[in-house]
Amino acid sequence: MSLTFAGGNHRTVPIELREKLAFSSEQATQALARFQQQFPGSEAVLLSTCNRIELYAADGERGGPPPPDELAIFLAECRGVDPSHVGRALGGEQGTAAVKHLFCVAAGLDSMVLGEPQIVAQVKQAWQLAQQSGTTGPLTGELFQAALRAAKRVTNETVVGRERLSIPSIAVADFASGVFERFDDKRVLLIGAGKMAAETLRYLGDAGARNIRIINRSIERAHELAERLGAHTGNYNDLSHELIEADLVVSTTGATEPVVSLSLYQEIERQRQGRPLVILDLAVPRDFDSRIGGRPGVWLYSIDDLSQACDSNRRRRQKELPAALTIVEEETRRFMGELHHRSTVPVIEQLRAGWNETGEVELHRLFHKLPELDENSQQEIRQAFERYAAKMLHPPMVSLRSESKAGPPHRLLEALRRLFDLKE
Repeated sequence: MSLTFAGGNHRTVPIELREKLAFSSEQATQALARFQQQFPGSEAVLLSTCNRIELYAADGERGGPPPPDELAIFLAECRGVDPSHVGRALGGEQGTAAVKHLFCVAAGLDSMVLGEPQIVAQVKQAWQLAQQSGTTGPLTGELFQAALRAAKRVTNETVVGRERLSIPSIAVADFASGVFERFDDKRVLLIGAGKMAAETLRYLGDAGARNIRIINRSIERAHELAERLGAHTGNYNDLSHELIEADLVVSTTGATEPVVSLSLYQEIERQRQGRPLVILDLAVPRDFDSRIGGRPGVWLYSIDDLSQACDSNRRRRQKELPAALTIVEEETRRFMGELHHRSTVPVIEQLRAGWNETGEVELHRLFHKLPELDENSQQEIRQAFERYAAKMLHPPMVSLRSESKAGPPHRLLEALRRLFDLKE
């Protein structure tokens, strides 16, 4: 039984490569189907967010799942990226290290913003998508349930969980506020209507923004978000006009190509009459052509531009990490102990089956010799045999569980196989 993962995040994969490796839900479904064909028998879960791309794999057989380097090549090939261009951007781990990494990810300890709350929902979504694609199994099932349990403990038991920040909060507080002193007199354009957009809208409202317009390819979703959070909706097909009127643009779509090209912006630039424009492009792939940031009066920030502010946030909150990491360590040991103990089940079942078979033979012989025994007496004797067998099996089972906490109990299993002549 083994687990492995390959991938990278905002620290290891530059945004230019990360947006090429990003998977939409549809693309992730296709990749998981391809994984099933390429690695039959292995389980897989694909996690793709604006800040990371990771593939987790598991296999209960002795051969194990594909190693990290093979998974990295698989990810690159799925997105049409030359594997040689990936280099060391996509790393990986196996066994305990892979488990601990996922637990840290789910708890927000590996995020750009320490403790950010969106990641646990993204982990759940990745797991659910893998379930729908049929690439999950008992190992990944237990792994991701344990990851969510670790994340819940960090949320409930540490300051990291109680005082959460997020990418939208830092984008508004550290970047938009660095250009505009106030927001109550600014026109805000929100492109997209997903969870990131909703959270950004809340922070803008708290910062004083009142004139907020939402545009989205799905007008129904734009209306729903606007009604829920007290904003207005605009026409996505009239994007040029909305950009002319806006002072602050926040874009969070899931588009695979830029929503605003350099040529589109140049067409409406003169009509803005030199007014400052702040653009918070929180999407990966990016929604705005990066060259727009070089135009006069434009402050364009992408997700990676937030890294310096996020690093500062992490340093301020570094003292809060030990308690959260202690929980991750505890949950990792707990999970690995349970995983190792699972490898002992076949041996225990063989022992129990052998003892039960021998017991049945001896009981049959005894009852044949003592035909005068009534049914109640036979039942009493049978139960005594079963209790005796259970007590004899108890010490090796306790020893196996104890050994499993420290690692795979290979030596003890081998000793039991040899002592009781058990087959593989």
